[in-house]
Amino acid sequence: MKNRIRVERAERRMTQQQLAEAVGVSRQTINAIEAGKFIPSTLLALKIAREFAKPVEAVFQLEEGE
Repeated sequence: MKNRIRVERAERRMTQQQLAEAVGVSRQTINAIEAGKFIPSTLLALKIAREFAKPVEAVFQLEEGE
């Protein structure tokens, strides 16, 4: 699963820590999601998308074959 979290954070000048606090997870979790090492739960994906005021599909995309 690909994601635009790093891009969305950069556009808002938001740190991983700030996003983590806003959605109730650790900074390490945000880092792992950005790196593609962790797939967030539906609830967490929705919270992240809401924080960016975007639909979840604008933040997360399935890769070919997923």
